[in-house]
Parts: sequence; C-alpha cells; structure tokens
Amino acid sequence: MDSKCGCAKDRRKFFMRGWDLLKLVAGLTLLYPLLQFIRFHVPKAPRYVKVEKTLLAGEVHLDPDFVLFVGQEKVWAVSRICTHLGCRLHFSQEENLLICPCHQSKFTPQGKRIAGPAQKDLAPYGVEALGDDGKGYVVVI
Repeated sequence: MDSKCGCAKDRRKFFMRGWDLLKLVAGLTLLYPLLQFIRFHVPKAPRYVKVEKTLLAGEVHLDPDFVLFVGQEKVWAVSRICTHLGCRLHFSQEENLLICPCHQSKFTPQGKRIAGPAQKDLAPYGVEALGDDGKGYVVVI
C-alpha cells in the first residue's frame, strides 16, 4: 500500500511540474508581443537641408550638421559630428582632413577614420542637385 501512495505522489508531482511549465510557457508567449511593442520605435523622418549657392569643384561648404564636398565628378556630404564624443569637426584646407578639436580624431573628406580615439567612420548623407542649372544642393540627413 505504501508503494501505491509513493507512486501516486510522484505522479502528482510530475503533473504539477508539467502544469507549472505549461503556465510559464503560456505566460511568456503572451508577453512576447507586449515586449515587442515596448521595444518598437518610430524611425526618424529624413530632414532636407538646402544649400542655395553655387560651389565649384574643390570647394567645401560647412554646415552645423554636415560638410558638403564638391569634386570633379561628384558631390557628397558627410556628418560633421565626431563619432567619438560628438564634437563638431573642423575642416583643414592644408591637410584636406576633417579634424576633431576635442581629441584630434582625423577623417578623410569621404568620412573614413584615419587617426584618433574615434572608432567609427562618419555617416554619409545623400546629396541631390537643387535644379538642372547646378545652383544649389539638397542634403538628406
């Protein structure tokens, strides 16, 4: 008779653990969509900045948020914010480099990091001609 009671108790424990596991799985299954909703963020809308002046090949336009370069064949823009601590970069005409005044990180005009504590390259931005006459640009940040 004792062996039957021991078997019944073991079986009851087994089913109770199974029931607890089922409740846990059901709870996690119900929480998953809620956690996905909490982590959701609305992507930032692009910002369009007009540069309404004629730039010749080799010229540079400094904006608080970006640097616009005009080359022989293409026009491009990169972020003017250092990827190390967020200082505003300066452009050195002599060295043809973007230099961080805070910790001397250096970047090429294309935004590639070449020296300093910064570990990431600068973000590139899209550039479109303002009109067919070439009298300005729109930078998409």
